Amino acid sequence: MKIIVDANIVFSGILNSNGKIGDLLINSGKQFNFIAPEFLRYEIRDKYQRLQSISNLSTEQIAEADYQICKNITFISEQQVNQSHWTEAYELVHNIDIKDIQYVAFAKQFKCKIWSGDKKLFKGLQAKGFTNLINTEDLFELRNKKSK
Repeated sequence: MKIIVDANIVFSGILNSNGKIGDLLINSGKQFNFIAPEFLRYEIRDKYQRLQSISNLSTEQIAEADYQICKNITFISEQQVNQSHWTEAYELVHNIDIKDIQYVAFAKQFKCKIWSGDKKLFKGLQAKGFTNLINTEDLFELRNKKSK
């Protein structure tokens, strides 16, 4: 099952790789195929200093957490998404949060769910009839069911 991973999930995993999100990203490679837009890889590295100040981890510890969290994520170029999906995604997110357009376009292109902790995004998209969303608790339960 393909799952689009958004930035807040990856950042949460890096900040607490021993938590539920970190566990899911590190230990669910057999159950899920995590994918993310390529820009996220650069956004993570761009935020190392901020991650350090939030967590009090060293640069080396942030880099190691980044590696562990992202090693099971396939980063895909935004150019692989059809223009029609970008247009549909824009219509869905332009008045919620335009920065989430990539995740919606990817979900449409790859016919999968977006894993996000962004409540505003969830509520806004659901109100527009877009339901390809999953939260951490539901993904955790799904992994447990698939593991049995």
